[in-house]
Amino acid sequence: MRFDIITIFPSIFESYLKESLIKKAREKGIFEVYIHDLRKWAEDVHQTVDDKPFGGGNGMVMKPDPIYKAVKEIKRKGSSKKKVILFTPRGKKFTQRKATNLSGYRQIIMICGRYEGVDERVAKYIADEEMSIGNYVLMGGEVPAMVVLESVSRLFPGVVGRKDFLGKRKVKDGFLEYPRYTRPEHLKIEEKDRKVPAVLLSGNHKKIEEWRKKRGKIIK
Repeated sequence: MRFDIITIFPSIFESYLKESLIKKAREKGIFEVYIHDLRKWAEDVHQTVDDKPFGGGNGMVMKPDPIYKAVKEIKRKGSSKKKVILFTPRGKKFTQRKATNLSGYRQIIMICGRYEGVDERVAKYIADEEMSIGNYVLMGGEVPAMVVLESVSRLFPGVVGRKDFLGKRKVKDGFLEYPRYTRPEHLKIEEKDRKVPAVLLSGNHKKIEEWRKKRGKIIK
């Protein structure tokens, strides 16, 4: 799998990609991540990637031509099964089901918008899909790109824990998320003993699984 991220702030990703499981998975060659500075495809000496909106309005709009050239060039570096995503508050909601679907691609190209938005021609004619990570507005698409990268990449064997780690939590169309406890067994919080549920200390694996299913939530 190859992830390509187009942004005007490439340094945002530097520390993120050098830490934890993402770093280890990249070192193992499980997937590749490439960060592309959009200004590389700007046509003028000032590397301009935005302009005033037609029809008036506040702020600036990201130009479509540098994005088109960037996507066209980056596509040539990947394999046949690829997906181009534009992050926008108007996009389809990103879910666990969507992450599972994206994990089947060989190349994911993510366009990170900024300013007041991106020229609509990018959404209509360049991107394959508009995507949002929630019903709120962010300053740019960099955080959503990290969310998608992490959610999709953790589905690859060898990224998170043992090979059977994810399989044990998979259910139809999603993952089972349930409450977790660790030591100490007893903990005083505001003078009250907040202890671990007895079933988790019972050693009865069948009852533990039943408790987890009952108390858990399926994330789709």
